[in-house]
Amino acid sequence: QVQLVESGGGVVQPGGSLRLSCAASGSIFSIYVMGWYRQAPGKQREHVATITGGGKTINTESAKGRFTISRDNAKNTVLLQMNSLKPEDTAVYYCRLHGDPGYWGQGTQVTVSS
Repeated sequence: QVQLVESGGGVVQPGGSLRLSCAASGSIFSIYVMGWYRQAPGKQREHVATITGGGKTINTESAKGRFTISRDNAKNTVLLQMNSLKPEDTAVYYCRLHGDPGYWGQGTQVTVSS
């Protein structure tokens, strides 16, 4: 049973930075495509960024230039470095392990507010 645990969320002022981490159980983490998603209150969950097992990244328009996804296969973790945060970035951020059936983490809250 694969489990994903997100951490690193918190409250920051606009323009600040946070680094989110997702720790995954299992011994074959490196073969899976991983992603970060977010969901603001009352809104649909949206894709933020994806990284393949080989380290190739795919970023959304909103994330490109501010957010960086990376992974450390030796530690079974995927990271999301978030810089220049804006109030519109406020959401619960979820880690996703792509696959059949794939898995979701429980999420970590990010709040950007003055």
